[in-house]
Amino acid sequence: MDLHDFKDVAENYDSYLEAMYRDFDAHEGFQEFYLELAKKYGGGGVIDVACGTGAVLLYLAEHGVIADGTDLSDEMCRVCREKAEEKKLKLNIFQGNMTSFDAGRKYSLAIIARSGFMHLPDQKSQRAALENLNRHLLPGGILTLNTFDPWPPVQAQQIETKLDDYTFRLEYVNRDGLREKIYNAISYNPYTQIMSGNWKFVTYDDSGKIIGERVRPLTMRQTYRWEIFLLSELCGFEVVDIYRGYKGDKEDLNDPNSASKYKSNLVWILRKK
Repeated sequence: MDLHDFKDVAENYDSYLEAMYRDFDAHEGFQEFYLELAKKYGGGGVIDVACGTGAVLLYLAEHGVIADGTDLSDEMCRVCREKAEEKKLKLNIFQGNMTSFDAGRKYSLAIIARSGFMHLPDQKSQRAALENLNRHLLPGGILTLNTFDPWPPVQAQQIETKLDDYTFRLEYVNRDGLREKIYNAISYNPYTQIMSGNWKFVTYDDSGKIIGERVRPLTMRQTYRWEIFLLSELCGFEVVDIYRGYKGDKEDLNDPNSASKYKSNLVWILRKK
């Protein structure tokens, strides 16, 4: 199991993300960004892949774009459905692996927001996901996904990190109204390009006494730009644009030194050939 498969993580996901991005939000403007993509490319249907608890899916629906949603985690899907029901939104939300799900229809836009694609642990599963999404797209359909430029100083630090080298990440109030602190220890393997480790959740009562502790695993793969270009070509896509974040700044596709100039959260726009 991975971090997002756990019931406690899914139920508290929105709360701790709010605390995580309170001071610096690397995904600022992402909902508006995907809404504009949906308006531009979603006329033939939209699917939110790795929809999580619905940050994009529900935002689209509230703004008139009814999309399907799927996620590998049953618990994330459950929370997303509950939120949709509270908002009186009738949405098709189903559990599925992006490498193999079958929605029974095709779309003109597929969205993998934030770090969804990075949870695929190797090129084999990345290729399977891209090929499956290609099958789900109409001719000329658009797929958008995120990666980030791996940064050598951070990689060097994570190579030396052990599974019990916990670093404080944030403090938030969980769904039971109790204070929790989150610590994580993330190690990097330069041969597999995988970041793996644990998140530790420590729960406190009103007096500040520790009353619970749980550890949840996390695995993600760092993917370089050249890999996305090659995988895209191999799986029947062409790279249309790359954005540095959600503010409209585009990369120069012909600049080989771009990765060294920016520490970027990359938003890829791929078109089915």
